Amino acid sequence: MPTVIPSTPVAIEGTNGESTRGAPRTPSVALAACARRLTIAEYDRLIESGLLPSGDKVELVAGMVIDKMGRNRPHIQAVKRGLEALTKVLPAGWHVAKEDPVAVPEWSKPEPDLAIVRGAVGDYDDRDVTAADIALVVEVADSSLAIDQVDKARVYAAGGIPTYWIVNLVERRLEVHTDPGPEGYRAVRTLSAGNQVPVVVEQGVVGLVAVSDILP
Repeated sequence: MPTVIPSTPVAIEGTNGESTRGAPRTPSVALAACARRLTIAEYDRLIESGLLPSGDKVELVAGMVIDKMGRNRPHIQAVKRGLEALTKVLPAGWHVAKEDPVAVPEWSKPEPDLAIVRGAVGDYDDRDVTAADIALVVEVADSSLAIDQVDKARVYAAGGIPTYWIVNLVERRLEVHTDPGPEGYRAVRTLSAGNQVPVVVEQGVVGLVAVSDILP
């Protein structure tokens, strides 16, 4: 289970009687079951008030505030390569967003590594990007693989996002999730570095991307 925050280190008595600062513990299943989930509006207020770290440190998934995973060099490169590949096939009237929050009413505001979003960047000066604005969402996964395959897949599918890609750096493959439903995506296809993946926008294929162009 992801770490729930905000959380501060607790004072722990050392063997010499001195107080030391210990790292926050992951909550037990029992404690997590009692936790109060946050809505997007509540989460935004906590961010704006400074009671939570800035948005590039945390994200809201299924009402739980979780730490965003650190990014190593393969993760950084996969995001850059994915951004380049998607930009090349992008049709007019859409843009690629990188690590921007997406509101999935009313309990989630994840920050996917990449997303194909309807319209121009300026269309969202006064409102959040929502799941209804998105044709494709992409997560690059290594240490976050379990969360991306289960929790975020459920969130994105429940929001009705048509296609979800997981760039699986652990097994060096691309997982293509389609046919969203309330409990998750009903179809999952796995592609290796020798394959190409179609980019689908509003029921039409707008281009092909080689999986090897994304994997670092």
